[in-house]
Amino acid sequence: MIRVLLADDQSLIRAGFRILLESADDIEVVGEATDGAQAVELAHTRRADVVLMDIRMPNVDGLEATRRIAAEEDLAGVRVVILTTFESDEYVYQAIRAGASGFLVKDSEPAELIQAVRVAARGEALLSPSVTRKRITDIAGRPGRPRPAGRELERLTQREREVMTLVAAGLSNDEIAGRLYVSPLTAKTHVSRIMTKLDARDRAQLVVMAYECGLVVPGQRQSG
Repeated sequence: MIRVLLADDQSLIRAGFRILLESADDIEVVGEATDGAQAVELAHTRRADVVLMDIRMPNVDGLEATRRIAAEEDLAGVRVVILTTFESDEYVYQAIRAGASGFLVKDSEPAELIQAVRVAARGEALLSPSVTRKRITDIAGRPGRPRPAGRELERLTQREREVMTLVAAGLSNDEIAGRLYVSPLTAKTHVSRIMTKLDARDRAQLVVMAYECGLVVPGQRQSG
């Protein structure tokens, strides 16, 4: 059973999400928070697997709450999915850098919401819906945005850089394995080692790093 925490200051939004999520037989809503501080507290006490986090909340907002959850070792297994009204929200990018596993706009279809929870609970980044990766690539690739020197990439082997490029293209471990003619376990091992070397919480942060460091260029299609 996937344990979900809802964090939104609007009671109607929380009620709607609860009804939708509990229609799935593998999801249980274990708590509701009205601000970021309460979300962090309930993530501890209710042992949530996934937090659906609104950005704009009073007192402690969703961005700061995401940072706090990502920073706590005791909450290492908790995945945060950001909920926003606007696809163009700059905070979405900041939230993923802070440790969120992806985001959804609030008017997503019910099936997309349920699938997002399942994907996040598996420890994967919510990157399959094209809008998520589009927002990351659009913001990371904006002219004038400072780019890291790319020194992080010096820690990676050539094969690991290749794998990271495919992660940034939105490929799953199985798809990476097929592309590189290796086993899914080998692909998973490569991804895990990359995340360890770059101190990335999950695949969403790897995507951001790939664009920021210039490993992947926005709009560039991957060969193969």
